[in-house]
Amino acid sequence: MPLITEEPQIPESAQGPRVTPAAGRTAPTPRPVPGPRSAATPRPGNPGRGPARPAPPAQRPRPTSATPAAPAPAGRKLPEGRSAAQFQLIPAPADAAIEAAEEAVDLLLDSGRAPGDILVLTTGELHPWAAHELSFGEAAYWSQHDAGDDVFFASTAGRWASRAVVVVAVNGDLDDTAARALSDVRERAGVLLIVCGDPQAVNSALGAGV
Repeated sequence: MPLITEEPQIPESAQGPRVTPAAGRTAPTPRPVPGPRSAATPRPGNPGRGPARPAPPAQRPRPTSATPAAPAPAGRKLPEGRSAAQFQLIPAPADAAIEAAEEAVDLLLDSGRAPGDILVLTTGELHPWAAHELSFGEAAYWSQHDAGDDVFFASTAGRWASRAVVVVAVNGDLDDTAARALSDVRERAGVLLIVCGDPQAVNSALGAGV
């Protein structure tokens, strides 16, 4: 009859050292490693209110390389002690003017300009953000304008108050009314006016003295 050999038992003391947490301490929990921030992550804004601002594309035209400013209209007079705002023109067709204005705003914010310094105006249809916010009522919409702590979007024909930087999207035909409104924007702009639109139409509107 064969003998059954018992499997040798390994003494507990020979199984290697055990890691025992010190008294009063718990074993550390591994921390997850955060992943890279996505380029599509939207900027902070009003949570749950309005469409997110589009993320800037990988390469964007810089306003500094825009078409040189048109000369001031003849006979234009500024208040005593006030210099004319720097004027930059970014060529863009009417159906892409809003997108060009948004890219200009992204560049301004990336360069350190405070959001409350920037006002974006449209000569044609309202920017989608403005149209959305107006759906909650004009009082709520204009209260955000008056707070002055974020980029604000309005129409050139609205009751907006000027800011240090005004960006205009010429997203419609520059008829007499729109041209007059654009000229008024230039008169009231703070330190920088950026106009995104057809260069010939914009220069014609601002150079006509309307």
